[in-house]
Amino acid sequence: MVNEKAEIGIFGGTGIYDSGLLKDSKEITIDTPYGKTSDSITIGDFHGTKIAFLPRHGKKHTIPPHMINYRANVWAFKELGVKRIIAPSAVGSLKENLQPGDFALPTQFLDFTKSRETSFSENGKVIHISVADPFCPELQDAVMRTVQDKNQINGESNVTLHQDCTYVCIEGPRFSTKAESKFFKSTGADIIGMTLVPECQLAREAQICYVSISTVTDYDVWAEKPVTAKEVMDTLSNNVQITKKILMTLIDKIPKIKNCNCEKALSEAEF
Repeated sequence: MVNEKAEIGIFGGTGIYDSGLLKDSKEITIDTPYGKTSDSITIGDFHGTKIAFLPRHGKKHTIPPHMINYRANVWAFKELGVKRIIAPSAVGSLKENLQPGDFALPTQFLDFTKSRETSFSENGKVIHISVADPFCPELQDAVMRTVQDKNQINGESNVTLHQDCTYVCIEGPRFSTKAESKFFKSTGADIIGMTLVPECQLAREAQICYVSISTVTDYDVWAEKPVTAKEVMDTLSNNVQITKKILMTLIDKIPKIKNCNCEKALSEAEF
C-alpha cells in the first residue's frame, strides 16, 4: 500500500530529467507487479496540487525507448492516485511546416512498435480498450489554451503549437532509414517518435487522462538531412525552459473537476 498520493503525473521525456517545479519534494520508490519503474518518483507540491514526476528514460537517460518499463511506470502513477498524466516528449518532423523548436499536440497515432508489452491484459482477463481518440480532450484543450495565452508563459511570444497531429511511433532506438521515413511521411502523419506507444494506451487502460506535448527536434531523414542525437539534444536544451513554463501554466489551467470519459474507459472494454 502506497501512503503518498498525487493528482497529476508527469513523465519527463528526453531532456527533462527533473521537473524543477515542485516544493517540499521527496523521492519514493514503488514496487509494481511489472517490475521496476524507470527511476524513483519525485512527489511534491505545485500551487497546492500534488504532482508526481518520473523521467521515463531515467534521470541519467540510461533507458532506451524500447526498454522502458511502460507498464510499471503507468501502474505506479495509478497506485499513487494520479488522475491525469502530462507527457512531454521529443519527436522528429514529417512535414516542412513543423519546424525544429515547434511544439506538436498529437490527437492520433500510428503504431510501428514491435516488441513492447502493450497491455495490462493477462491470462484470465481480456481488455479490448478503445483508443479511437487516444488522448484526453479536456487536457488537450488545456494545453491549447495555455500556449494561446502567451502572456501566461512569462511573456513568450514565439511558441508555435501544431494541433491535431498524427504521431508515428517506431520501435527505436535507431532512427529511420530514408525509405522508412518517406513511407511514414506518405501516410499523412505529422511527427515521429519512440515513446508514445504503449504509454498512452496503458494510461487509457488505467483510466487515467493523458496528453502528450511533443517538442519537434529535427526533420526526419525524408528531408535528406540525417538525424543525429546531438542535433536532438541541442534543440531540446534550447526548448527545455519553455517546456517547463508551459507545464507550470498548464497545471494551473487544468480544471479541478473532470468532465471527460477517460475514467470510464473499462466500462465497455472487459469481457
